[in-house]
Amino acid sequence: MTSHAWSQFSQRSVPLRIALYSHDTMGLGHKRRNLLIAQTLAQSLPQASILLISGMEEGHSTSLPPNIDYLSLPALHKDGEGQYQPRRLEMPLQALIAMRSQVIQAALKAFAPDLLIVDNVPRGAVRELNPTLEYLRSQGQTRMVLGLRDVLDEPRIVQREWQRASNEEAIARYYDAVWVYGDPAVFDLTQEYRFSRTVANKICYVGYFDQRQRLQYLASPETVINDLGLPGGKLALCLVGGGQDGAALAQHFAQATFPPDTNGVILTGPFMSASDRQLLQTYAAPHPRLRIVEYLEEPTQLLQQADSVVSMGGYNTTCELLSFGKRSLIVPRVKPRLEQWIRAKRLQDLGWIDVLHPDHLSPTALTNWLAHQPTTPATSRSPIDLNGLNRLPEFVMAVLTQSALPASAYCAS
Repeated sequence: MTSHAWSQFSQRSVPLRIALYSHDTMGLGHKRRNLLIAQTLAQSLPQASILLISGMEEGHSTSLPPNIDYLSLPALHKDGEGQYQPRRLEMPLQALIAMRSQVIQAALKAFAPDLLIVDNVPRGAVRELNPTLEYLRSQGQTRMVLGLRDVLDEPRIVQREWQRASNEEAIARYYDAVWVYGDPAVFDLTQEYRFSRTVANKICYVGYFDQRQRLQYLASPETVINDLGLPGGKLALCLVGGGQDGAALAQHFAQATFPPDTNGVILTGPFMSASDRQLLQTYAAPHPRLRIVEYLEEPTQLLQQADSVVSMGGYNTTCELLSFGKRSLIVPRVKPRLEQWIRAKRLQDLGWIDVLHPDHLSPTALTNWLAHQPTTPATSRSPIDLNGLNRLPEFVMAVLTQSALPASAYCAS
């Protein structure tokens, strides 16, 4: 990316405008990923205005740059069968979707972005983006990009769901590019899902995001460990994402036996039920080396200090484990999607993590893993591309100027 290319936008009378949409129905991953993208772009182009449209109020950052702002939509969530439902409002799903859709369209009409980055769902939750995509395409002023995580689900499910949602048609009609936030050496999404040539020609791999960069955006880093009053020793950390379905893992971790001189910390996430959090506190009460932390805006503050990590397998959490190179055991979610299981198994094969199927989860299994001393050196791991954040400005400029990406970019076509 040349400085001349950036200057085309930095010298305009109207600053560059970038909008990011995430539907946010389960956990904090989509929103946190979009926030990190926004922070990275704000640093590269400080004169830009960046609007985050999110389906989740939780997790707002208190340390945003002055050129980033949020628009929160009325919340959705997914039930155990993967079906969307209103999270808080007592109203029919279609009425809530209509409200969200109208808010999104009105906001983007007023904001008039040069670039819209849509996270994961080509038409938005329950097709709520359709009117906005149609409007923006008709105006011809907004470039549109679909951002996908590395793994969506098992191929037969993705093919069936994408056909039913007409996602490939949406990509062909509305999107200028598809960015995959991953490394094809781990999972080649284009090959695995057998996308049409039209869609495949728009796909480029950005790389995974190095999550250590999150720490630079903290206004005042918290001294989390010091505040917990733990005795000295090693730290075993349990992460369950947003906590909506992480109670079982947290409870088994709380009942595990830690190695000598090892402290345990469970980060429950904001969506774990009050009754499950109370049960964890009951387990922790007689345990001098166990603490429960309900929520941290930036969990990497704890992760960077951990010696070992037991966690669920969400995309963001997994990227954090890879970025910090921590000894990790992932107990992935296997319902309603196999996304976490597929990713975890691929990374296990590459030597980066250990995996435990949730059907085999028990305090004994966690006790044994925590006590085990690995014999395989970290240097034997297969390399993984973690340079996605460094490439993002180049990808943005390429789509805005309709120019070619650098030769180092891996594109499916």
